[in-house]
Amino acid sequence: MFQQPHTPESNPIEQVWQYFKRGLRWELPKNLDELRSLISKQLEQLTKEVIKSIVGRAYILEALSVVNV
Repeated sequence: MFQQPHTPESNPIEQVWQYFKRGLRWELPKNLDELRSLISKQLEQLTKEVIKSIVGRAYILEALSVVNV
């Protein structure tokens, strides 16, 4: 399926990064290890349902359902 360049809203990993950024918005890690720890905690909380809610855009799922593989 063709994906236009520079369209982060249709790229699932960009949606995941936005989710992480929102979760870290008010955190002030003192160093890289603390940042890694905060991100690890967020990763541990990810479930299939959470991931689905982040990247499961209706228009993407609809487009994929009509693509001939």
